Amino acid sequence: MGFRLNVIRRASINARKAASKSAEVYVGEKHKRFVVPVCYLNQPSFQELLSQAEEVFGYDHPMGGLTIPCTEDKYRA
Repeated sequence: MGFRLNVIRRASINARKAASKSAEVYVGEKHKRFVVPVCYLNQPSFQELLSQAEEVFGYDHPMGGLTIPCTEDKYRA
């Protein structure tokens, strides 16, 4: 019984750590929410989307996360 609880606790801690290393991104007209790993933010294709977001929104993102000004189809590609 104790071993099982430790495994569950470790899984819960790992899930919290993973969640803290992610960012919320809102995409499209309906502002669909995506959760992306923070390491994606350094990728050249994502940097391009961030530059577009800066041009459109500046640093004011009303949704609380990053708002990306593109369609969901383009974002998923």
